[in-house]
Amino acid sequence: MSVAELDISHIRLGERPLIVCDVDDVVLGFIDPFQLFLQSLGHEFLPRSFRLHGNIVSKADGTEIGAQQVSRLIEEFFEAQELWQTPVDRVVETLGRLSQAADILFLTAMPPRFQDHRRRLLDSAGLLFPLLASEQPKGPIVHALHASRSFPIAFIDDMAHNLHSVREHVADCLLIHLMPDSPVHRFAPAAADDITRASDWAHAAELIDAHFRSGTFNRAAPAA
Repeated sequence: MSVAELDISHIRLGERPLIVCDVDDVVLGFIDPFQLFLQSLGHEFLPRSFRLHGNIVSKADGTEIGAQQVSRLIEEFFEAQELWQTPVDRVVETLGRLSQAADILFLTAMPPRFQDHRRRLLDSAGLLFPLLASEQPKGPIVHALHASRSFPIAFIDDMAHNLHSVREHVADCLLIHLMPDSPVHRFAPAAADDITRASDWAHAAELIDAHFRSGTFNRAAPAA
C-alpha cells in the first residue's frame, strides 16, 4: 500500500498547530509489558541490542527463539495489547492540555489489522485523538497530512529513523526524541544532533509550547 492508498479520510485537522505522535513506548508502554507477556509464555527478552529478533530465548534452556516465531509473538502481543499496555506517565493529562491549542494525531507503526485493538485501548485510557496505523515510512505520511497547511507542527517518536524520515519530508517540523530509560533503549541509534531529546512528557510539552509560541516555522511546503 502506498501513501496515496492509505485511508486518511477520517482525519479532520483544524486551523491550528498539529502534533503527530508515535504510540509504542511514547504514549503506551511497550517494552516492559512485552517482556511480561513473554514471561507469561515461558520466554525471556535479553537486552543485547536494539531489536527484538535474536534477543528472545526460552526461560527453560536459553534456546534462542527463531525469527518467524518472534514475529508471531509480536503479532500475538498486538492482538492482546488491551490486556498488557497502559499509558506512560503523565501522557494523558499532558496531551489533554496540549489539545486545547493543537490538533493531535497518533501515528503508530504496526500492521493496520490491529488498528481497532489499539483504538479501543487508547479510547479506554481517555486518549480519544485520531489514529493511523501503518508500517510505511512516517515522513511521507506526515507530509501528506500537513503539506498544504500553514501552521506549526511537532512530531514525537522513540525511533531515530522515524524522526529522520519526517525531517526529510516536512520543513521546520519540531522533532522530539522521546523514549523510556530501559536497558534495550540504551542500545537505540542516536538521533541527529538537531533533534531534541526529551526526558519525559513534561519536557516534551515545554519544547512544543516554545515552538508554537516562536512562530519560526516555514509556511512553504517542502517538495514531496
